[in-house]
This record gives sequence, structure tokens and C-alpha cells, in this order.
Amino acid sequence: MSRIGKSPITVPEGVTVNINDGIVTVKGKLGELSQEFSEIDITIEDGVITLERPSDKKEHKAKHGLYRALINNMIEGVSNGFTHELELVGVGYRATNQGQKLDLAVGYSHNIVLDLAPEVKVETISDKGKNPIVKLTSHDKQLVGQIAAKIRSFR
Repeated sequence: MSRIGKSPITVPEGVTVNINDGIVTVKGKLGELSQEFSEIDITIEDGVITLERPSDKKEHKAKHGLYRALINNMIEGVSNGFTHELELVGVGYRATNQGQKLDLAVGYSHNIVLDLAPEVKVETISDKGKNPIVKLTSHDKQLVGQIAAKIRSFR
């Protein structure tokens, strides 16, 4: 039994949710996100979103919780946003950014230059005597996590 899928999602003020032809679109002050869905019934009543599955098949149970979590993350992202802070621990490790380009010096002969998506805001914090910190902020939780994982994969 999906406990996550059964819990309703409350839509905060300033966020609009539209459901058309198997696509959920969420708009808020930080941006707009959309997600395709199938085989799950999604209803919006009085600012509360509920998801129901047609049967108790294994695939329906899995999608029930998955789509509920994805929609909740979309609503959270367009209203508050998501932030990942990565601390670079190592002798001589440095991080700088110029716009959407992240320049990492992590012990290789050349620096690693990473072009980031325009939806992600990057900030580097370098205090003397402390490890450098790379701060990633966006309204898309999946994208921020993917970029953070890519940065972690370099070392």
C-alpha cells in the first residue's frame, strides 16, 4: 500500500497547477515545470491535489507514489526552490565561477570547466582557511541533483 501516494498535496498561494492530456504543468514565482504521467488519475479540488490508482498492480502502486512525489517536488520547487551546497575537501582544491561557468581545480593537471544550465544559479564561496563551497540553486530538484552528482563524480 502506497503511503506516499495516498497523502494529498496542498497547493500554496501563488502556484497554479494545470492538467492536460497526460501532462501536469506547475507555475510559480520561481519558474514553470511540467511532467508527463500515465495510468494514474489526478484531481484538483479546492487547492488540494489527490492521486488515485486504477488497480493494485505492482506498476500502478509504483507510479502512484512516484507521481505524487514528483508533483510535490515541482510545487515545492516553483514556490521555494532547492539548494545544494558542495564542499570541496582537498589540498589545493579551488572553485570559481563566472556567470554560468564553474571552474574547478581538483588535483588534475588542468582545471575542469563546467557549463551549467541556465535554470541553475551557481555561487562559489572561498574563505581563507576554509574549504571552498559550491552552492547550486534552482527550482528543478532533479536538475540540481544531477549537476551536483556530476560535480561529485570529478573526484
